[in-house]
Amino acid sequence: MVVYAGQGDARRSMALLWRTEDAGTPGGTGPARSGPKPGLTVDAIVTAAVAVADEDGMAALSMRAVGERLGRTAMALYTYVPGKSELLDLMYDAVHAELPADYPDTGNWRASLTSWADDTLTFHLRHPWVLQVSQARPVLGPHEYAGLDTLVRLLYGTGLDAHVVRRLIGTLFHFVRGSAQTVAESRQAAAVTGQSDEEWWFARSALLGEVAPDFADRFPDVGRLESESAPEPPPADDPVPYLERQARETFTVGLGVLLDGIEAAVRRSAAP
Repeated sequence: MVVYAGQGDARRSMALLWRTEDAGTPGGTGPARSGPKPGLTVDAIVTAAVAVADEDGMAALSMRAVGERLGRTAMALYTYVPGKSELLDLMYDAVHAELPADYPDTGNWRASLTSWADDTLTFHLRHPWVLQVSQARPVLGPHEYAGLDTLVRLLYGTGLDAHVVRRLIGTLFHFVRGSAQTVAESRQAAAVTGQSDEEWWFARSALLGEVAPDFADRFPDVGRLESESAPEPPPADDPVPYLERQARETFTVGLGVLLDGIEAAVRRSAAP
């Protein structure tokens, strides 16, 4: 399920994201007009919506579900947020405020980028619904930009040219997001299919020899890789699903190789 951000009214969405609503409106930040205080706020609605998505997934998100969590009707929310599209933008940007903005300036850009990658992976696994929001249409909110600003600053610490930094942003971000996607899907797979990773792999891999007796001849390099790098079996009491375990190892090794590549680029750029 892929969801595209930025589908609501552009002016209203941007005003809500940046909290520049007209003075006196229920969701605004300007001085309130006289009269009874509104019973809700934009922030309260967004917090409730994030809780719905965190607990029940993106498919469960609706204005009605958010209203029920707040003890209100869906209609009561429309005074503050025009609709679900604008709400999704606000949710996406709001959770990005959880990402660390400051990393110690130790001069060790590699350590800083490793910490950034770990923090970003953890963030996506805390809010797996974020992975369903397409990157084709950015939200353009302040917290999303703050996260980008942090990564740009860390990459500028390498001393690389701005054109290279621009492309490394996408490389690192999509690598981390892709790793998080695999882990998140692994965690959901057993509940959705009713079959654990181990059960699924055992049932199908055992049949390969039957349906493809010439597998080793047809795919010799795959066979070689399997024989030379077969993963160690996990402890019997290990609760981590097989695919998640593999994804986390891939994340660690792949990140190291990416940082090695950046380090090589830094050396080349410094060469006379």
